[in-house]
Amino acid sequence: MKLAHLGIAVRSLEQSVPVFEKIFGTEAGELEHVAEQKVNVRKFHLENCDIELLEGTDPESPISKHIEKRGEGIHHVSFGIHDIQGMLDYLKAEGVGLINETPRTGADDMWIAFLHPKSTNSVLMELTEPKSE
Repeated sequence: MKLAHLGIAVRSLEQSVPVFEKIFGTEAGELEHVAEQKVNVRKFHLENCDIELLEGTDPESPISKHIEKRGEGIHHVSFGIHDIQGMLDYLKAEGVGLINETPRTGADDMWIAFLHPKSTNSVLMELTEPKSE
């Protein structure tokens, strides 16, 4: 398991991306729209992990709801693994709360699944696996 990225919820990619480009000294990746999640994504590929800026595209999207309740900021911590379904099955059997019992499609054509923050000390954790594995 490795740290894959930090997801940061923002109201506006247009306003946020230039600030993060200055901070990181690099350009953000291309805009990606993930229809299933109702989110637009721009990523920064850093040396040790990625930073993912997330902008909700619908008031009912998880990102829009997060910003409404908690404001902008860190939304989730993502960990890359090699057998996402096996890990989900294991965690469920061990009593860890899951938001997703089966993986869904996320950004970068990855399988994603979230663990319930009530089981992870209020940290929203995401598991990711490339679809090609």
